[in-house]
Amino acid sequence: MASVLPTREWSDEELQRADIPKKEIIKFLQDNAAHPFLVEHKLMGNVNNVAKTANKGQLIVAYAKLFQTKQFKGPTGPVEDVSEPLTAVKVEDDKPIEAREVKVEDDKPIEAREVKVEDEKPIEAREVVDGGTPKFTKSVVKKGDKTNYPKKGESVSCWYTGSLEDGTVFDTNVPTTARKKKQSKPFRFKVGMGLVIRGWDEGILTMSRGETARLEIQPEWAYGKKGRPDAKIPPNARLIFEVELVAVD
Repeated sequence: MASVLPTREWSDEELQRADIPKKEIIKFLQDNAAHPFLVEHKLMGNVNNVAKTANKGQLIVAYAKLFQTKQFKGPTGPVEDVSEPLTAVKVEDDKPIEAREVKVEDDKPIEAREVKVEDEKPIEAREVVDGGTPKFTKSVVKKGDKTNYPKKGESVSCWYTGSLEDGTVFDTNVPTTARKKKQSKPFRFKVGMGLVIRGWDEGILTMSRGETARLEIQPEWAYGKKGRPDAKIPPNARLIFEVELVAVD
């Protein structure tokens, strides 16, 4: 008889709230994830001890990845993971979504220019929408210095995790451990120049150095009607990014 797979305990928006403690997320993962998954994400051991070393952003990524990879415990032990790894969540190479040529409503192509940061490539530049009401909302997760705000054309460096409304993570450059984070470099690009989706350009211009914010971006300022099939972003998708603005140059 087939075992019943766990269901999502919280939505993506609920996980971002401060009243969902890290310990509850850790306990859910320990109760439902297979042993190899717990080892990979450093979730083994006493819940209180794990909570001291894990940050909430890493736990949210692990929670989303558990349902993507389906590495759940079986009825008599861990279920062998037979799913293919999701390259959109792989962080070792620290490469955001590839830049490429795209088209706007009138079919005039906007060429995405590569930002040279080591061997990294920026998130794909998308259609530009003139004026009107902002197509994103921002909620502050962690306050910045409220002094160093980026200006158009300045270089910024960011850690980020992008997900769909159902919590599916399609891209992240946040390393899984603090040690890897020290050895890695955040995504760097010139803000306000159309090198990334407009929701990023506009949203990051409102952030100060050190700030972590949740950007909820409407399709018009993200990947629009066509979506991004190669990154598993469906058409007309509202995207949610948690972005940490590390530096403003």
